[in-house]
Amino acid sequence: MGIWSKRSAEALRREALQEDSATSLRRSLGPWSLTALGIGAIVGAGIFVVTGTAAAEYAGPAIIISFLLAASACTCAALCYAELAAMVPVSGGAYSYAYMALGELPAWVLGWSLICEFLFAAATISVGWSAYLSSLASMAGIHAAPALWRAPITLDAGRALHLTGAIANVPAALMALVMGGALMRGAQASARINNVIVAIKLAVILAFIGFGAFHVRPANWTPFIPPNLGEFGRFGWSGVFRAAGVIFFAFLGFDCVSTAAREARNPSRDTPVGIIGSLLACTVLYVAVGLVLTGLSPYHELAVADPLLAALRGGGPSLAFLGPLVGLGALIGLTSVMLVLLFAQSRIFHAMARDGLLPAAFARVHRTAAVPRLGIAVAAVATAALGALFPIELLSELISIGTLFAFVVVCASVLLLRRTQPSLPRPFRVPSAPLVGGLGVAMCGYLMFSLPVDTWLRFLAWMLVGLVLYFFYGFRRSAAAAAAGVAGGVDGPF
Repeated sequence: MGIWSKRSAEALRREALQEDSATSLRRSLGPWSLTALGIGAIVGAGIFVVTGTAAAEYAGPAIIISFLLAASACTCAALCYAELAAMVPVSGGAYSYAYMALGELPAWVLGWSLICEFLFAAATISVGWSAYLSSLASMAGIHAAPALWRAPITLDAGRALHLTGAIANVPAALMALVMGGALMRGAQASARINNVIVAIKLAVILAFIGFGAFHVRPANWTPFIPPNLGEFGRFGWSGVFRAAGVIFFAFLGFDCVSTAAREARNPSRDTPVGIIGSLLACTVLYVAVGLVLTGLSPYHELAVADPLLAALRGGGPSLAFLGPLVGLGALIGLTSVMLVLLFAQSRIFHAMARDGLLPAAFARVHRTAAVPRLGIAVAAVATAALGALFPIELLSELISIGTLFAFVVVCASVLLLRRTQPSLPRPFRVPSAPLVGGLGVAMCGYLMFSLPVDTWLRFLAWMLVGLVLYFFYGFRRSAAAAAAGVAGGVDGPF
């Protein structure tokens, strides 16, 4: 027992059937809502924000190869997520799977990593949303004070932090708080809002691809893979792989579907559909946008927070009419990403609190809205603070490493459970599991190690804080420890 205590699949399934407790979530999401939940999270930062930076600093026009590499690794992880989500349809996603396969301490480490992933992803989205709002305001002749639209901290050319003189990115913070308020209305209401937003932003993206394709300049794709600048990760093939690691979080979204399995009407069928369907649809869109983006504008001019608008400007006056439409579509699209990420973050809090690793208040569900309101509020406030203070480059790198770590653990969990518990019911099974799971571990692991050293240092610092919290709080109060009498721990609200 202790730090290696595990939760059985049977116990997790029994928990999923509880419908009348104060910590029970309501089953209200069907296959379309789950697929739209995934698309709502995936189609956003990757297209509207980070694609330009990754092309300008790492891969050039070969950013589309980076997307395909990242998608290949994601496909392995998505299949593994689908098997586990169908087997144990509970909130918490990868955290709950790790608790079942690996034990309490690995589950805490992964849960803390997921908190990093969703928190920094939501903050990145809020900064991108603010940049597109600023561009739209400028088009309308409105110029707000820069001190209220920029982060007070930034990265210089040597990747050191320094002050900008700004006060805070106020629109980014307000966006996070508004989305938190929307989520408190309930999962079904949030899903309806998300479905409408997804339809709008897909129409805008298709318009960008359709009209932009007629104005691309093939010369912008030469050289397709820019020569390496003498440093690993700065163009060349090493840059293509580094870009794949940096933009990996652009595929963040299908794993958000797994955190909603507890709220699916038919989780064994609908959750795999939502996970795999959203990933495949978005991969096609990403490649198409990457081609048009780098075809409209030289890749070195795309290192901005609103690359689609920069590309349209590079495409000439004939595409000027698309600027306001794409800017508005980006605002709407990023809104749905924020909604889904805060949704997923609160469900991680909910699952960890039910296991006693976080205060029990995070597991309480509002009587009428049927959502964990405290988790939503904490996620929204923390996101607002990060988005207000830090630059997008720093935020986006921390997301990728957290996401990749979660995917490695999920793929490894499938392999381990196939060996240790082969008789467990599996409504969905990963085809050629040893190959797919092994490739997922290898590819995601390689992409992790391709990330910059300072990203690793910040991630390790985050994990160190998490371990301190676990041993001073979670270990003593976990439900597994209380059941076994470990450390005399008991569940309690604090």
